[in-house]
Amino acid sequence: MSAQNRTQEILSPIDGQVAFRFDFLDEVQAHAAIERAELAQRNWAVQTVADRVAVVRRFLEGYARDLDANAEAITRMMGKPLAQARGEFEGTLRERTGYLCEIAEAALADEVLPKKDGLTRFVRREPVGVVLDIAAWNYPLAVAVNVVVPAVLAGNAVLIKHAPQTALVAAQFEAAFEFAGAPAGLVQSFMVDHDQVARLLAERRFGYTSFTGSVAGGHAVSAAVAHNNFIGTGFELGGKDPALVLEDCDFDFTVENLVDGAFYNAGQSCCAIERIYVMRPLFDRFVEAYVGAVKNYRLGSPLEAETNLGPVVNAASAARVRDQVEAALAAGARRALDPGHFAVPDLSDCYLAPEVLVEVPRDQALIREETFGPAIAINPIDAIEEGVMEMNDSRYGLTASVWTTNLERAEHLATQIEAGTVFANRCDYLDPAMPWTGVKDSGCGVSLSRHGFAALTRPKNFHLRAR
Repeated sequence: MSAQNRTQEILSPIDGQVAFRFDFLDEVQAHAAIERAELAQRNWAVQTVADRVAVVRRFLEGYARDLDANAEAITRMMGKPLAQARGEFEGTLRERTGYLCEIAEAALADEVLPKKDGLTRFVRREPVGVVLDIAAWNYPLAVAVNVVVPAVLAGNAVLIKHAPQTALVAAQFEAAFEFAGAPAGLVQSFMVDHDQVARLLAERRFGYTSFTGSVAGGHAVSAAVAHNNFIGTGFELGGKDPALVLEDCDFDFTVENLVDGAFYNAGQSCCAIERIYVMRPLFDRFVEAYVGAVKNYRLGSPLEAETNLGPVVNAASAARVRDQVEAALAAGARRALDPGHFAVPDLSDCYLAPEVLVEVPRDQALIREETFGPAIAINPIDAIEEGVMEMNDSRYGLTASVWTTNLERAEHLATQIEAGTVFANRCDYLDPAMPWTGVKDSGCGVSLSRHGFAALTRPKNFHLRAR
């Protein structure tokens, strides 16, 4: 990429206009950023965990100081309703950061083994060095915090290569850590292009790489890391998350939560509900109630206070959703909700009326491939075993949920469901105390919880004998 075209425009899905611009780093700038990170990390690694925790807690203060401007920038970049952009900080970022700060001392403490033959033995978790976080746009704060905060608490430096659509979030993190008093270079915006990432990985400058995004993108990063490297990696690659609704569910609660799980953030969540399987005796009643709840959404500009369903991120994403819906209808699926109920803004091509389709053939993309938009497939089943089979018939396995008042049954079914997280009567949520992970094409590796700290450190054995 030449110097003339290193400036990137961020087109807002709100109106299709240029919202912001940023510059990709050139080779000299990228290497300088890595060198600053390496220097900062060496000094940071010798700080106590308590001192690191104090800086991370001040990071929250720094971000909160600029929250109004930061949230509006996120909304303009990717279309999330303004209240949800603020909520991503007030809820998710605060919760995860606070919990990780609380457990950092214990999670990073030495593992002391019993003395043996007069030997002192313990295992220490040492930082891996410089962490490269390749973060996604859909939850630009939540995705980044999963890596940035535990990495910093563990004594690492972090370079944030955010998705170009939400590039300014990396700079927001950098500014908040600067406010917190972190060493210069410890957390940096690192906006480089795909080719640069591959070249830098080949130079073996990073101690760990995290990627959140598409399966194809994950494969590309994995291949680049594997070439001439032995470093830790984590991949969170999305899902086609199913829900199984049993006849003994808490009906109104189930409907309310599965509507929210499918349409919050316009369905643009890795763990959004995208398939619902309902026991046939409950099916018609469930669909009627579900459609009634979806009709309560207000579709519009995400800058307007009353909007709770904004546009999808870009025209290509909107086209993918439309294509999946039209293909399913052509194959025999039925619309349970008339899109004409919603006034669809003509501000850009990114606004989509919510879609609720029923009896969708199982070979359709709406059942098999990630939709990542405001469209849901609801199918009847005749037996619980059939529901489990349908849930597992997917190349994805991030989360799944079972809706029943019988938790013993839910736990039994969870043992049969192929997913990194199985919920009962909950969905579309990350508990920071539990490891966030997936199976199959949903990725591999771990973030959050004490297990996330293990992924961002390496064990070093101390085997000491006095003479």
